[in-house]
Amino acid sequence: MNNKSIGQEMLLCQCLSLLPTEEFDCPLIDYGKKLSTKALMKIFAAAQLDQWSSYSHIEEKLRAYPKLQKELEIESISGSQLCRRINDFPTEMIQKMFVKIVSQIRQLTQGFDGISKEIGPLNIVDSTEIRLPENLCDWAFISKGHNAVKMHTRLVVVSKDVVFPDKIVPSTGTVSDFESSDFLIEEDDATYVMDRGYPSRKNLMAWQEKNISFVVRITKNLVLYSQEEYEPSLPSIKRDAKVLYGISNVPVRYIEFVDEKDRIYRILTTRFDLTDQQILEIYKNRWLIELFFKWIKGHLKFTKIWSTKPRGIWNQMFLALIAFGVSLIVKLQTKSKKTPWVFFRILRTYLFLPGKKVLNELNRKMKKSKGRQKVPIPLEKEKPSFGNVALVKEVVKKEKRKSERKLGNY
Repeated sequence: MNNKSIGQEMLLCQCLSLLPTEEFDCPLIDYGKKLSTKALMKIFAAAQLDQWSSYSHIEEKLRAYPKLQKELEIESISGSQLCRRINDFPTEMIQKMFVKIVSQIRQLTQGFDGISKEIGPLNIVDSTEIRLPENLCDWAFISKGHNAVKMHTRLVVVSKDVVFPDKIVPSTGTVSDFESSDFLIEEDDATYVMDRGYPSRKNLMAWQEKNISFVVRITKNLVLYSQEEYEPSLPSIKRDAKVLYGISNVPVRYIEFVDEKDRIYRILTTRFDLTDQQILEIYKNRWLIELFFKWIKGHLKFTKIWSTKPRGIWNQMFLALIAFGVSLIVKLQTKSKKTPWVFFRILRTYLFLPGKKVLNELNRKMKKSKGRQKVPIPLEKEKPSFGNVALVKEVVKKEKRKSERKLGNY
């Protein structure tokens, strides 16, 4: 979908047409079912894009928009049907669609330089926890009052403005980051960025044997042996050195720095070709995955679960990321300069309007501001006007009472 292909058709239908559903005709799975596999995937992708909060909400939306029903090739649907299908549907099939969406994004981002030409693309690895209702999800028990699942994620950073997950591993909340590392850290041209939950002597040595480039934070427990010291370029960088660890005989680089709150960060990396400041820049970009997790939980309402069964929740994880991928594909194809968050908000606003409308909004010229004007500071603070309706009881501040007591003593 580019500027030329966006037409008068409803934008949501055009977004759903981007889903690679041509290989998902499944006569065996669909046999005897009113709701086809393709329709199921499109319905839940639409629900994520437009924040449909429940099965009843999904029914209402589909009844309200006949054009959408036509796109989905359904006449009617019930929430109970959707619930049964999402719980029974093979996650491997939805995962396959997610992989295809990632492939489309990779084609659209070919030639992107990453954070910079020198640094290149990054793979940030981390996990996020989704809390589940205690009384309905005893299979996800961690401790008393704490039931949860995790989404272990690899986030690809192809530029300062474009990031996307290219692989996830769903798990129960008892699976540690360390245990998921074998599935997420694979040979690649990118540099892996990770926090303290992933590196160990065994992992570090395995990554070096595979020539995997990494920038990882380590704990104090990892013993290092200095080979050569370098001169730090900033006061906040306390040490820059070539070191060995454990029984490894392949040197790595160690950088120690403190942040503005005097917290110490110990970084191990294979990137000897970069400056110490560039290594710090790489590690600081690890925050992008935290922003991504916050975004999908907020904008895709991922904390609102549609199922209390494992497979239903795994399916929702992949469907949420498919919806994110569709939004990013539209952004890349329209060459919008908006941030992903602003673009998604605009996309959602125009979902049920002709696609041309969203182009007008994306291309709308913003009025130039004259800048923030200085407002004269009043000598005395004005009292707010409460009106005649509300009950108001003033609280006298401690400072005011103290000053009144002092005046009374004279």
